[in-house]
Amino acid sequence: MQDKKIIWLALCSIGLFSGLSHASDSNINTASETQAINKDELSPTSSSIKDLKNIKAKNFKVDANAAQPDEVKDPLQPLNRKVFAFNDVIDRTIVRPIAVQYQTKIPSEVRGSHQQFRSNLGEPWNAVNQTIQGRPLRALKTLGRFTFNTITTLGLADPARRIGLDNENESFGTTLGYYGVSSGPYVVLPIFGPSTIRDGFGLAVDAFGRPQNYLDKNSAYWADQTLRAVDARSQLLDLESVLQGDKYSAMRDIYLQRKNFVIAEKKGLDAGGVSFIDDVPEDDLDDSSNNQ
Repeated sequence: MQDKKIIWLALCSIGLFSGLSHASDSNINTASETQAINKDELSPTSSSIKDLKNIKAKNFKVDANAAQPDEVKDPLQPLNRKVFAFNDVIDRTIVRPIAVQYQTKIPSEVRGSHQQFRSNLGEPWNAVNQTIQGRPLRALKTLGRFTFNTITTLGLADPARRIGLDNENESFGTTLGYYGVSSGPYVVLPIFGPSTIRDGFGLAVDAFGRPQNYLDKNSAYWADQTLRAVDARSQLLDLESVLQGDKYSAMRDIYLQRKNFVIAEKKGLDAGGVSFIDDVPEDDLDDSSNNQ
């Protein structure tokens, strides 16, 4: 159950779906959706910029968690909500409709193989982070998993799991947290979605760990990146009902809770009381956070 919950980390590292829409397929109309958006909600206003002037250096030293007051964990909220609204428009008008069609038209077996292939490509970077974390045995297990899956199925399936070589997703932001680096305040990145100061830096480092980053930046590369985003978004369609009320606050607290849960788990600490999404059915939490 725990490793499958990592899908919530995809909300930050893959992005393009920071605002999850509850609209049905028949009600999606790109033109009308765009016209219905208040322009003031998408552009930074003088009030939000003024609020940012009140941010002090001490606000960036916080180790954010969902239990803290908003002014502690989210001092950048005025600007964050503007970016969230921008991401939400992209999701509702472009990404989600495409993801719905992708899930409908592409057989689940094909989607599953694609997801596993991308996950397998990320295993060496997982091993690098595990080594940096001082867990060489876990890193060797990850490399063994990568080798076994690559040789047997070219990474299109996961026979390694059946012999006890389970997946453990990593990111450089998690590695920094493992060593006690404070997260800094919560931030919403354009396109990439929920993050923190620490994880935003880790995201930039993670980009260099992707094998795809070393391919020629041609049409095939960008097609691959687009498919990655659409595939990741499609895996969250069944989880949209989890977000109720203020989606911004819900996604922020889910992100912070999940990040703290993962770091505590890797340190061997009691993480049982950290996560609050245990009521999400396990079958809905397919392992997909390494689709990078």
